[in-house]
Amino acid sequence: MSKKKPLVVVTRKLPAVVETRMRELFDAQLNIDDTPMSQAALVEAVKTADVLVPTVTDKIDAGIIAQAGDQLRLIANFGNGVDNIDVASAVQRGITVTNTPGVLTNDTADMTIALILAVARRISEGARVITDDEWSGWSPTWMLGRRITGKRLGIVGMGRIGQAVARRAAAFGLSIHYHNRRRVEARTEEALNATYWDSLDQMLARMDIVSINCPHTPATYHLLSARRLKLMKPDAILVNTARGEIVDETALSRMLEAGELAGAGLDVFEHEPAVNPRLLKLARSHKVVVLPHMGSATHEGRADMGEKVIVNIKTFMDGHKPPDRVLPSML
Repeated sequence: MSKKKPLVVVTRKLPAVVETRMRELFDAQLNIDDTPMSQAALVEAVKTADVLVPTVTDKIDAGIIAQAGDQLRLIANFGNGVDNIDVASAVQRGITVTNTPGVLTNDTADMTIALILAVARRISEGARVITDDEWSGWSPTWMLGRRITGKRLGIVGMGRIGQAVARRAAAFGLSIHYHNRRRVEARTEEALNATYWDSLDQMLARMDIVSINCPHTPATYHLLSARRLKLMKPDAILVNTARGEIVDETALSRMLEAGELAGAGLDVFEHEPAVNPRLLKLARSHKVVVLPHMGSATHEGRADMGEKVIVNIKTFMDGHKPPDRVLPSML
């Protein structure tokens, strides 16, 4: 007699190749039209599912976890971060949590460099001039941006993505600096030719470009606070491809409006999918480049994420420890 397949509830539409494989391996309940699930729908899902596969847009908080049925034993997040899940509450209930680390590293690092270039060289602004049919011809003093070669890049968070950003930035001739919760190994630091700053405040005050690449945790909420943003040079650029909650958006908007920062490139926002109206106004006046959380949006990246989710589910259901288990002590 064949073993019963676990009921796997997926909260959003995933790449077709991932959904096909899930149907083959599990009793998969898919979200065909990709409508985000309400809190009530998420509660119903945890009451019936053996495995829940949420995404960054699904808030799996303590209240939802408290209503989970006894059969729910795994939350396999489709995403690198787990700030959308109350991991401590899940573990307390005996529910394992996994994520999909590593597969988004190169895609997010690519987008970080793209935003640095877009802000420094006014790429999106120039593109709009063409599409709006406003270009009257080349001029020696028009649409001048900033050279990035020789500038100092301060990376906040030197994990996989931060290191990938450093490798790419070095190819553009940027001087690499970083602040991290823990100093990386000497051989990694040497390979990246990176200078470590124990004090984030001191690093921010000396950088030409600052890139946010750390995870969002309670400790990093508004890590770039109004006070810290004020430390940055007025001709500096801030880029965030990590999580919007890490930056005080109100303070950032105020500084950009006052000309106290040269510009910003943002792929993430504090209250997604809502975007601060002040940031939108700044984007329309070409003082900031905003993107709709596209850092991991490649065909390859999303397929790899799905494969990681499947491996975690299959390994767990076979009675083994999943490779990408997340514990509260890791956050």
